Amino acid sequence: MVSMPGAESLRRRAQQVRARRPVRGVLVSLAGLLGRPVFNQAGAGIGQLVDVVCRWAGEPYPPVTGLVVKIGRRRAYVPAEVVDRIEPTAVRLRSARLDLRDFQVRGGEVRLAHDVLDHQMVDTDGVRVIRASDLYLSEMDAMWRLVGAEVGLRVLARRIGPARWRARPAPDKVIDWSAIQALGGSDQEGAAARQVRLRTPNAALTALRPAELADLLAELGREPRNELLEMVQPGAAADALEEMESSELESLLREAPTGQAAALLAQMEPDEAVDALRELPEGERDRLLAAVPAEQADRLRGLLGYDESSAGGVMTPVLVTATQTDTVGVVVHRLRAQADHAGELDAICVVDPEGRLIDDVTTLELLLADSGTPIGQLVGAPWPVTVAPDTPLREVVEQFIDARRQSVVVVDDEHRPVGRILADDLVDALVPDRGRFRIFPLVP
Repeated sequence: MVSMPGAESLRRRAQQVRARRPVRGVLVSLAGLLGRPVFNQAGAGIGQLVDVVCRWAGEPYPPVTGLVVKIGRRRAYVPAEVVDRIEPTAVRLRSARLDLRDFQVRGGEVRLAHDVLDHQMVDTDGVRVIRASDLYLSEMDAMWRLVGAEVGLRVLARRIGPARWRARPAPDKVIDWSAIQALGGSDQEGAAARQVRLRTPNAALTALRPAELADLLAELGREPRNELLEMVQPGAAADALEEMESSELESLLREAPTGQAAALLAQMEPDEAVDALRELPEGERDRLLAAVPAEQADRLRGLLGYDESSAGGVMTPVLVTATQTDTVGVVVHRLRAQADHAGELDAICVVDPEGRLIDDVTTLELLLADSGTPIGQLVGAPWPVTVAPDTPLREVVEQFIDARRQSVVVVDDEHRPVGRILADDLVDALVPDRGRFRIFPLVP
Protein backbone atom coordinates (compact mmCIF):
# COMPACT_ATOMS: atom_id res chain seq x y z
CA MET A 1 0.00 0.00 0.00
CA VAL A 2 1.24 3.47 -0.84
CA SER A 3 -0.15 6.71 0.53
CA MET A 4 0.93 10.29 0.35
CA PRO A 5 0.58 12.69 3.30
CA GLY A 6 -2.50 14.85 3.40
CA ALA A 7 -3.01 18.29 4.85
CA GLU A 8 -3.37 16.99 8.40
CA SER A 9 -0.08 15.11 8.16
CA LEU A 10 1.68 18.19 6.82
CA ARG A 11 0.20 20.29 9.62
CA ARG A 12 1.49 17.81 12.22
CA ARG A 13 4.90 17.90 10.58
CA ALA A 14 5.05 21.69 10.88
CA GLN A 15 4.04 21.45 14.53
CA GLN A 16 6.80 18.93 15.20
CA VAL A 17 9.40 21.20 13.63
CA ARG A 18 8.35 23.93 16.05
CA ALA A 19 8.31 21.44 18.94
CA ARG A 20 11.94 20.46 18.34
CA ARG A 21 13.26 23.92 19.11
CA PRO A 22 13.11 23.67 22.93
CA VAL A 23 14.79 20.25 22.95
CA ARG A 24 17.76 21.03 20.74
CA GLY A 25 20.06 21.30 23.72
CA VAL A 26 22.64 18.72 24.68
CA LEU A 27 21.44 15.28 23.65
CA VAL A 28 22.72 12.22 25.46
CA SER A 29 22.61 8.91 23.61
CA LEU A 30 21.09 6.06 25.61
CA ALA A 31 23.10 3.51 23.61
CA GLY A 32 26.25 5.46 24.39
CA LEU A 33 25.37 5.70 28.07
CA LEU A 34 24.66 2.01 28.72
CA GLY A 35 27.52 0.26 30.48
CA ARG A 36 29.16 3.56 31.45
CA PRO A 37 30.40 4.21 35.00
CA VAL A 38 28.28 5.77 37.70
CA PHE A 39 30.19 7.93 40.20
CA ASN A 40 29.11 8.92 43.68
CA GLN A 41 29.41 12.34 45.30
CA ALA A 42 33.09 11.78 46.09
CA GLY A 43 33.92 10.81 42.53
CA ALA A 44 34.33 7.11 43.28
CA GLY A 45 32.90 4.62 40.81
CA ILE A 46 30.08 2.57 42.32
CA GLY A 47 28.86 0.58 39.34
CA GLN A 48 27.72 0.61 35.72
CA LEU A 49 24.53 2.00 34.19
CA VAL A 50 22.20 -0.78 33.05
CA ASP A 51 19.04 1.14 32.17
CA VAL A 52 17.12 4.40 32.43
CA VAL A 53 13.61 4.44 33.88
CA CYS A 54 10.93 6.88 32.66
CA ARG A 55 7.42 7.64 33.86
CA TRP A 56 4.92 6.83 31.08
CA ALA A 57 2.08 9.21 31.92
CA GLY A 58 1.02 10.77 28.65
CA GLU A 59 3.51 13.63 28.65
CA PRO A 60 5.05 14.55 25.27
CA TYR A 61 8.52 14.02 26.75
CA PRO A 62 8.51 11.32 29.48
CA PRO A 63 10.53 12.36 32.55
CA VAL A 64 13.37 10.21 33.85
CA THR A 65 12.45 8.91 37.30
CA GLY A 66 15.56 6.89 38.02
CA LEU A 67 18.42 4.70 36.86
CA VAL A 68 19.14 0.99 37.10
CA VAL A 69 22.76 0.55 38.19
CA LYS A 70 24.70 -2.70 38.39
CA ILE A 71 26.58 -2.74 41.70
CA GLY A 72 28.46 -5.99 42.12
CA ARG A 73 25.92 -8.68 41.41
CA ARG A 74 22.94 -6.51 42.23
CA ARG A 75 20.85 -4.20 40.08
CA ALA A 76 19.92 -1.27 42.27
CA TYR A 77 17.53 1.60 41.64
CA VAL A 78 18.88 5.15 41.83
CA PRO A 79 16.08 7.79 41.98
CA ALA A 80 16.41 10.81 39.71
CA GLU A 81 16.54 13.11 42.75
CA VAL A 82 20.07 11.97 43.61
CA VAL A 83 21.42 12.31 40.05
CA ASP A 84 23.67 15.34 39.73
CA ARG A 85 24.63 15.09 36.05
CA ILE A 86 24.08 12.78 33.14
CA GLU A 87 27.01 13.04 30.76
CA PRO A 88 27.53 11.27 27.43
CA THR A 89 30.00 8.84 29.01
CA ALA A 90 29.16 8.84 32.72
CA VAL A 91 26.57 9.53 35.41
CA ARG A 92 27.45 11.52 38.52
CA LEU A 93 25.41 11.42 41.71
CA ARG A 94 25.03 14.01 44.44
CA SER A 95 24.81 11.45 47.23
CA ALA A 96 26.90 8.53 48.45
CA ARG A 97 23.95 6.76 50.08
CA LEU A 98 22.10 4.24 47.91
CA ASP A 99 19.32 1.73 48.39
CA LEU A 100 20.93 -1.55 47.43
CA ARG A 101 17.71 -3.56 47.27
CA ASP A 102 17.14 -5.31 43.94
CA PHE A 103 15.40 -3.19 41.34
CA GLN A 104 11.67 -3.75 40.76
CA VAL A 105 9.60 -2.11 37.99
CA ARG A 106 6.79 0.04 39.38
CA GLY A 107 3.43 0.63 37.73
CA GLY A 108 3.51 3.37 35.10
CA GLU A 109 7.27 3.14 34.59
CA VAL A 110 9.21 1.84 31.60
CA ARG A 111 12.83 0.79 31.23
CA LEU A 112 14.08 2.45 28.06
CA ALA A 113 16.76 -0.09 27.12
CA HIS A 114 14.66 -3.13 28.00
CA ASP A 115 11.17 -2.06 26.86
CA VAL A 116 11.67 0.60 24.18
CA LEU A 117 15.06 0.38 22.48
CA ASP A 118 14.89 -1.83 19.35
CA HIS A 119 11.13 -2.25 19.74
CA GLN A 120 8.55 -1.32 17.09
CA MET A 121 6.80 2.02 17.47
CA VAL A 122 4.87 4.46 15.33
CA ASP A 123 6.15 7.77 14.00
CA THR A 124 2.84 9.64 13.73
CA ASP A 125 4.53 12.52 11.94
CA GLY A 126 5.95 10.46 9.08
CA VAL A 127 3.12 7.87 9.41
CA ARG A 128 5.48 4.91 9.50
CA VAL A 129 6.55 2.05 11.71
CA ILE A 130 10.06 2.41 13.10
CA ARG A 131 12.45 0.62 15.43
CA ALA A 132 14.39 2.86 17.75
CA SER A 133 18.07 2.10 17.20
CA ASP A 134 18.90 4.73 19.79
CA LEU A 135 17.05 6.97 22.24
CA TYR A 136 18.04 10.45 23.34
CA LEU A 137 17.80 12.23 26.68
CA SER A 138 17.96 15.95 27.29
CA GLU A 139 17.55 18.23 30.29
CA MET A 140 14.30 20.20 30.13
CA ASP A 141 12.51 22.11 32.87
CA ALA A 142 15.14 21.11 35.45
CA MET A 143 14.70 17.40 34.81
CA TRP A 144 15.96 14.84 32.36
CA ARG A 145 13.47 13.64 29.77
CA LEU A 146 13.24 11.29 26.82
CA VAL A 147 13.15 13.65 23.85
CA GLY A 148 13.86 11.64 20.71
CA ALA A 149 14.63 8.45 18.87
CA GLU A 150 16.97 7.61 16.03
CA VAL A 151 16.57 4.93 13.38
CA GLY A 152 18.75 3.48 10.67
CA LEU A 153 21.62 1.12 10.00
CA ARG A 154 24.25 3.76 10.71
CA VAL A 155 23.01 3.95 14.29
CA LEU A 156 23.31 0.19 14.70
CA ALA A 157 26.84 0.32 13.27
CA ARG A 158 27.69 2.99 15.82
CA ARG A 159 26.37 0.79 18.62
CA ILE A 160 28.50 -2.22 17.71
CA GLY A 161 31.57 -0.15 16.95
CA PRO A 162 34.16 1.28 19.38
CA ALA A 163 32.78 2.68 22.63
CA ARG A 164 33.83 6.20 21.67
CA TRP A 165 31.44 6.07 18.68
CA ARG A 166 28.38 5.25 20.80
CA ALA A 167 28.47 8.56 22.65
CA ARG A 168 28.25 10.63 19.46
CA PRO A 169 24.61 11.47 18.73
CA ALA A 170 23.43 12.74 15.34
CA PRO A 171 20.84 15.41 16.19
CA ASP A 172 19.76 15.94 12.59
CA LYS A 173 18.50 12.35 12.49
CA VAL A 174 16.55 12.44 15.75
CA ILE A 175 12.76 11.98 15.56
CA ASP A 176 10.98 14.20 18.07
CA TRP A 177 9.53 11.96 20.79
CA SER A 178 6.26 13.92 20.92
CA ALA A 179 5.55 12.48 17.44
CA ILE A 180 6.14 8.89 18.54
CA GLN A 181 3.68 6.32 19.85
CA ALA A 182 5.55 3.63 21.73
CA LEU A 183 4.16 0.10 21.67
CA GLY A 184 4.77 -3.22 23.41
CA GLY A 185 6.81 -3.87 26.50
CA SER A 186 8.35 -6.77 28.35
CA ASP A 187 6.42 -9.98 28.89
CA GLN A 188 6.98 -9.99 32.66
CA GLU A 189 6.49 -6.48 33.86
CA GLY A 190 5.36 -4.61 30.74
CA ALA A 191 1.64 -5.06 31.45
CA ALA A 192 1.45 -2.03 33.75
CA ALA A 193 3.37 0.09 31.27
CA ARG A 194 1.13 -1.06 28.44
CA GLN A 195 -1.96 -0.09 30.40
CA VAL A 196 -0.56 3.40 30.90
CA ARG A 197 0.07 3.72 27.17
CA LEU A 198 -3.41 2.48 26.34
CA ARG A 199 -4.94 5.21 28.45
CA THR A 200 -2.77 7.91 26.92
CA PRO A 201 -2.29 7.33 23.17
CA ASN A 202 -0.58 9.99 21.10
CA ALA A 203 -3.24 12.50 20.02
CA ALA A 204 -1.97 12.36 16.42
CA LEU A 205 -3.26 8.78 16.13
CA THR A 206 -6.81 10.08 15.98
CA ALA A 207 -5.94 12.21 12.93
CA LEU A 208 -4.65 9.30 10.82
CA ARG A 209 -6.62 8.41 7.72
CA PRO A 210 -7.95 4.83 7.49
CA ALA A 211 -5.47 4.06 4.71
CA GLU A 212 -2.57 5.41 6.78
CA LEU A 213 -3.63 3.36 9.80
CA ALA A 214 -3.99 0.28 7.57
CA ASP A 215 -0.43 0.73 6.33
CA LEU A 216 0.84 0.89 9.92
CA LEU A 217 -1.11 -2.18 11.00
CA ALA A 218 0.27 -4.15 8.06
CA GLU A 219 3.85 -3.38 9.12
CA LEU A 220 3.55 -4.06 12.85
CA GLY A 221 4.17 -7.36 14.60
CA ARG A 222 1.41 -9.18 16.41
CA GLU A 223 1.59 -7.65 19.90
CA PRO A 224 2.29 -4.04 18.81
CA ARG A 225 -0.50 -4.30 16.23
CA ASN A 226 -3.04 -5.50 18.78
CA GLU A 227 -2.00 -2.71 21.12
CA LEU A 228 -2.36 -0.06 18.41
CA LEU A 229 -5.85 -1.36 17.60
CA GLU A 230 -6.85 -0.84 21.23
CA MET A 231 -5.59 2.74 21.14
CA VAL A 232 -7.79 3.96 18.31
CA GLN A 233 -11.57 4.25 18.27
CA PRO A 234 -13.33 1.02 17.18
CA GLY A 235 -14.93 2.74 14.19
CA ALA A 236 -11.58 4.09 12.99
CA ALA A 237 -9.98 0.68 13.44
CA ALA A 238 -12.77 -0.99 11.46
CA ASP A 239 -12.37 1.56 8.64
CA ALA A 240 -8.66 0.76 8.54
CA LEU A 241 -9.32 -2.98 8.36
CA GLU A 242 -11.55 -2.40 5.33
CA GLU A 243 -8.53 -0.84 3.60
CA MET A 244 -6.21 -3.80 4.22
CA GLU A 245 -5.32 -6.49 1.72
CA SER A 246 -7.15 -9.77 2.32
CA SER A 247 -4.04 -11.71 3.38
CA GLU A 248 -3.06 -9.00 5.89
CA LEU A 249 -6.60 -8.82 7.27
CA GLU A 250 -6.78 -12.59 7.66
CA SER A 251 -3.54 -12.60 9.62
CA LEU A 252 -4.72 -9.75 11.85
CA LEU A 253 -8.04 -11.43 12.70
CA ARG A 254 -6.38 -14.77 13.44
CA GLU A 255 -3.75 -13.28 15.70
CA ALA A 256 -5.88 -10.72 17.56
CA PRO A 257 -7.57 -11.70 20.84
CA THR A 258 -11.02 -13.15 20.14
CA GLY A 259 -12.92 -10.30 21.81
CA GLN A 260 -10.94 -7.64 19.96
CA ALA A 261 -11.33 -9.33 16.57
CA ALA A 262 -15.07 -9.85 17.12
CA ALA A 263 -15.56 -6.20 18.11
CA LEU A 264 -13.78 -5.08 14.95
CA LEU A 265 -15.91 -7.35 12.76
CA ALA A 266 -19.05 -5.94 14.38
CA GLN A 267 -17.91 -2.41 13.47
CA MET A 268 -17.08 -3.23 9.84
CA GLU A 269 -19.53 -2.94 6.96
CA PRO A 270 -21.27 -6.35 6.76
CA ASP A 271 -20.07 -7.10 3.22
CA GLU A 272 -16.48 -6.23 4.17
CA ALA A 273 -16.71 -8.34 7.33
CA VAL A 274 -18.01 -11.30 5.32
CA ASP A 275 -15.14 -10.95 2.83
CA ALA A 276 -12.72 -11.16 5.76
CA LEU A 277 -14.50 -14.15 7.31
CA ARG A 278 -14.44 -16.08 4.02
CA GLU A 279 -10.64 -16.04 4.13
CA LEU A 280 -10.53 -17.77 7.53
CA PRO A 281 -10.60 -21.52 8.20
CA GLU A 282 -14.05 -22.68 9.30
CA GLY A 283 -12.98 -23.20 12.91
CA GLU A 284 -11.53 -19.68 13.19
CA ARG A 285 -14.66 -18.24 11.55
CA ASP A 286 -16.98 -20.01 14.00
CA ARG A 287 -14.85 -18.85 16.95
CA LEU A 288 -15.20 -15.21 15.94
CA LEU A 289 -18.89 -15.40 15.03
CA ALA A 290 -19.64 -16.88 18.45
CA ALA A 291 -18.17 -13.72 20.01
CA VAL A 292 -20.07 -11.27 17.75
CA PRO A 293 -23.44 -9.96 19.07
CA ALA A 294 -26.18 -12.44 18.09
CA GLU A 295 -28.12 -10.18 15.71
CA GLN A 296 -25.01 -9.19 13.76
CA ALA A 297 -23.70 -12.76 13.79
CA ASP A 298 -26.96 -14.01 12.24
CA ARG A 299 -26.71 -11.35 9.53
CA LEU A 300 -23.12 -12.33 8.76
CA ARG A 301 -23.97 -16.05 8.69
CA GLY A 302 -26.78 -15.28 6.26
CA LEU A 303 -24.40 -13.46 3.92
CA LEU A 304 -21.84 -16.26 4.22
CA GLY A 305 -24.54 -18.64 2.99
CA TYR A 306 -24.47 -17.04 -0.47
CA ASP A 307 -21.99 -18.09 -3.11
CA GLU A 308 -19.28 -15.42 -3.23
CA SER A 309 -19.57 -15.32 -7.04
CA SER A 310 -23.26 -14.38 -6.82
CA ALA A 311 -25.12 -11.15 -6.15
CA GLY A 312 -25.85 -12.23 -2.57
CA GLY A 313 -22.16 -12.87 -1.99
CA VAL A 314 -21.13 -9.27 -2.70
CA MET A 315 -24.17 -7.27 -1.57
CA THR A 316 -24.43 -5.16 1.55
CA PRO A 317 -27.56 -5.77 3.65
CA VAL A 318 -27.53 -2.18 4.92
CA LEU A 319 -30.73 -0.61 3.56
CA VAL A 320 -32.98 2.32 4.38
CA THR A 321 -36.62 1.78 3.37
CA ALA A 322 -39.64 4.08 3.17
CA THR A 323 -43.30 3.93 2.21
CA GLN A 324 -44.93 6.31 -0.25
CA THR A 325 -46.65 8.21 2.58
CA ASP A 326 -43.42 8.92 4.47
CA THR A 327 -42.14 12.46 4.05
CA VAL A 328 -38.71 13.41 2.81
CA GLY A 329 -37.89 14.84 6.26
CA VAL A 330 -38.69 11.55 7.99
CA VAL A 331 -36.55 9.57 5.55
CA VAL A 332 -33.64 11.98 5.84
CA HIS A 333 -33.76 11.44 9.61
CA ARG A 334 -33.49 7.67 9.00
CA LEU A 335 -30.51 8.24 6.75
CA ARG A 336 -28.78 10.31 9.42
CA ALA A 337 -29.21 7.44 11.87
CA GLN A 338 -27.20 5.33 9.42
CA ALA A 339 -24.37 7.86 9.07
CA ASP A 340 -21.79 5.17 9.88
CA HIS A 341 -22.85 3.39 6.69
CA ALA A 342 -22.99 6.47 4.46
CA GLY A 343 -20.71 4.88 1.88
CA GLU A 344 -23.21 2.05 1.37
CA LEU A 345 -26.30 4.21 0.91
CA ASP A 346 -26.70 5.99 -2.43
CA ALA A 347 -30.50 5.56 -2.47
CA ILE A 348 -33.50 4.50 -0.36
CA CYS A 349 -35.85 1.66 -1.20
CA VAL A 350 -39.52 2.65 -1.50
CA VAL A 351 -41.73 -0.32 -0.61
CA ASP A 352 -45.45 -1.12 -0.52
CA PRO A 353 -47.28 -2.17 2.69
CA GLU A 354 -46.12 -5.78 2.15
CA GLY A 355 -42.48 -4.68 1.87
CA ARG A 356 -42.21 -5.24 -1.91
CA LEU A 357 -39.95 -2.87 -3.83
CA ILE A 358 -41.65 -0.06 -5.77
CA ASP A 359 -38.76 2.27 -6.55
CA ASP A 360 -35.21 3.22 -5.58
CA VAL A 361 -35.00 6.96 -4.86
CA THR A 362 -31.51 8.45 -4.89
CA THR A 363 -30.18 10.55 -2.05
CA LEU A 364 -29.72 13.41 -4.54
CA GLU A 365 -33.47 13.38 -5.25
CA LEU A 366 -34.10 13.58 -1.50
CA LEU A 367 -31.69 16.48 -1.16
CA LEU A 368 -33.48 18.46 -3.87
CA ALA A 369 -36.99 17.85 -2.50
CA ASP A 370 -38.81 19.79 0.21
CA SER A 371 -38.77 18.10 3.62
CA GLY A 372 -42.60 17.88 3.70
CA THR A 373 -42.87 16.17 0.31
CA PRO A 374 -44.34 12.64 0.44
CA ILE A 375 -41.92 10.07 -0.96
CA GLY A 376 -44.67 8.88 -3.30
CA GLN A 377 -44.25 12.09 -5.30
CA LEU A 378 -40.63 11.10 -6.08
CA VAL A 379 -41.57 7.67 -7.39
CA GLY A 380 -41.22 7.29 -11.16
CA ALA A 381 -38.96 6.40 -14.06
CA PRO A 382 -36.18 5.48 -14.38
CA TRP A 383 -37.19 2.35 -12.47
CA PRO A 384 -34.80 0.44 -10.22
CA VAL A 385 -32.54 -2.32 -11.50
CA THR A 386 -33.02 -5.52 -9.49
CA VAL A 387 -31.30 -8.89 -9.31
CA ALA A 388 -31.89 -12.05 -7.29
CA PRO A 389 -29.40 -13.16 -4.61
CA ASP A 390 -28.29 -16.12 -6.74
CA THR A 391 -27.68 -14.03 -9.87
CA PRO A 392 -24.13 -14.69 -11.17
CA LEU A 393 -21.80 -11.72 -11.04
CA ARG A 394 -21.39 -11.62 -14.83
CA GLU A 395 -25.14 -10.94 -15.13
CA VAL A 396 -24.96 -8.31 -12.41
CA VAL A 397 -22.22 -6.56 -14.40
CA GLU A 398 -24.40 -6.62 -17.51
CA GLN A 399 -27.24 -5.04 -15.53
CA PHE A 400 -24.91 -2.26 -14.39
CA ILE A 401 -23.70 -1.59 -17.92
CA ASP A 402 -27.20 -1.52 -19.38
CA ALA A 403 -28.77 0.63 -16.64
CA ARG A 404 -25.79 2.94 -15.98
CA ARG A 405 -26.82 3.33 -12.35
CA GLN A 406 -24.62 3.62 -9.25
CA SER A 407 -26.12 0.53 -7.64
CA VAL A 408 -28.58 -2.30 -8.11
CA VAL A 409 -31.05 -3.67 -5.56
CA VAL A 410 -31.03 -7.35 -4.59
CA VAL A 411 -34.57 -8.68 -4.04
CA ASP A 412 -35.94 -12.02 -2.80
CA ASP A 413 -38.59 -14.20 -4.41
CA GLU A 414 -41.32 -11.88 -3.10
CA HIS A 415 -39.55 -8.85 -4.61
CA ARG A 416 -38.61 -7.58 -1.15
CA PRO A 417 -35.25 -5.75 -1.00
CA VAL A 418 -32.58 -7.71 0.91
CA GLY A 419 -29.44 -5.88 -0.13
CA ARG A 420 -27.67 -3.50 -2.46
CA ILE A 421 -24.64 -3.81 -4.73
CA LEU A 422 -22.58 -0.73 -5.47
CA ALA A 423 -20.14 -0.41 -8.35
CA ASP A 424 -17.07 -0.59 -6.08
CA ASP A 425 -18.43 -3.83 -4.57
CA LEU A 426 -18.31 -5.35 -8.03
CA VAL A 427 -14.78 -4.08 -8.63
CA ASP A 428 -13.64 -5.58 -5.32
CA ALA A 429 -15.24 -8.91 -6.22
CA LEU A 430 -13.99 -9.09 -9.80
CA VAL A 431 -10.47 -7.75 -9.20
CA PRO A 432 -9.70 -8.90 -5.62
CA ASP A 433 -5.93 -8.63 -5.94
CA ARG A 434 -5.73 -5.14 -7.35
CA GLY A 435 -3.24 -2.83 -5.68
CA ARG A 436 -4.44 -0.05 -3.45
CA PHE A 437 -2.48 2.99 -4.57
CA ARG A 438 -3.82 6.06 -2.85
CA ILE A 439 -3.03 9.69 -3.55
CA PHE A 440 -4.37 12.09 -0.97
CA PRO A 441 -4.87 15.79 -1.68
CA LEU A 442 -2.60 18.26 0.04
CA VAL A 443 -5.53 20.49 0.98
CA PRO A 444 -8.60 19.55 3.07
